[in-house]
Amino acid sequence: MTDPAHAYTVLLGLAGILNPIALLTGAVLGWYADQKRKIVIAGFAAAVASLVIDAVMNLSGITPIGGYEGGALAVFPARWIGASLVALVVFALRRQLIRKS
Repeated sequence: MTDPAHAYTVLLGLAGILNPIALLTGAVLGWYADQKRKIVIAGFAAAVASLVIDAVMNLSGITPIGGYEGGALAVFPARWIGASLVALVVFALRRQLIRKS
């Protein structure tokens, strides 16, 4: 991952910001967040959980979702941002649903 164009592809693709495990975990944690400040914590936890699941999949011989090209330290911040954004959207949707009922 020495080429900058390839690095952006990895960080903005399924291995990074669009990792489905991180996004789904962020959505679930965003739904259960009861304060705005917990959104960042939800994103962090989702990013960590997705990296742990990727490591377990890699050790068991299953190819991780999106590949494992970037390395854990490279894709962690991108996953954190993606999961935090999804958690924020789900948190806002839940608040709107609660206000209407």
